[in-house]
Amino acid sequence: MTSPLRTLCSLVVAMVMLGAPAAWGADPATLLMATTTSTDDTGLLPELAKAFKAKTGIELRWVATGTGKALEIGKSCDADVLFVHAPAAEKKFMDEGAGQRRSEVMYNDFVIVGPKSDPLHLKGKDAAAALKAIAAAKTPFVSRGDKSGTHMAELALWKAAGLETPDKDAWYISTGQGMLQSLRVAVEKDGYCLTDRGTYIKFETLPEGAKTAIAVEGDPVLRNQYSVITLNQAKCPKAKHDLAESFANWLVSPEGQQTIAGFKLEGKQLFFPDAKK
Repeated sequence: MTSPLRTLCSLVVAMVMLGAPAAWGADPATLLMATTTSTDDTGLLPELAKAFKAKTGIELRWVATGTGKALEIGKSCDADVLFVHAPAAEKKFMDEGAGQRRSEVMYNDFVIVGPKSDPLHLKGKDAAAALKAIAAAKTPFVSRGDKSGTHMAELALWKAAGLETPDKDAWYISTGQGMLQSLRVAVEKDGYCLTDRGTYIKFETLPEGAKTAIAVEGDPVLRNQYSVITLNQAKCPKAKHDLAESFANWLVSPEGQQTIAGFKLEGKQLFFPDAKK
């Protein structure tokens, strides 16, 4: 029997992928992926799907959500493969035996963005100093609050700064939504927000993006690593493990890595391949 989550995911994918069959994974040459909003919002996924299909004939479909939710989908065997960006959560997923293989694929970085005027003068500060300044001034800070890879990274940054996550304070705004929508809320509130650089490059092309600027960048703790995970065949016997393995192999191959490196927006590279040789 098809699980309610798989049925829901199939409806989401059917809406996102125009012309796709309504049945989730009905075609044996269709691979189902749970992934993050940043890979989808930036436009990377259609490019990967096109190149992967040209190489293998396998059609890639996906549901884009926060990494925490994507990992839950994997544990429920409601996808065939995962493409996510929360290393600590991913390692826990593997340690629990839910995954078969985890391979690093690419990275970009997180940045803290805010009003162009930078009222707190965060330019030049590291992430910890910036968060301390935001907390001290009680300036609006917008969090995704959705257990996504970005949200998990933000929580780790508060902890590294020696601060409790200010989720009980009025100036801390948790949207429970994706990155683009959270950035829109940051503009509305004239506040700061942690985002992956790739999605922010996309946001800069939108009218709201003209009101913002990067305030903090370049801190080593802001590295944002993405990995592909195949599921444990013993726990998810109905998943398409052969297709998932083909996709994982392709992502870390020279062709897959070149496809990632060649994806640009407004002339800017959004992701940097870093598969282990």
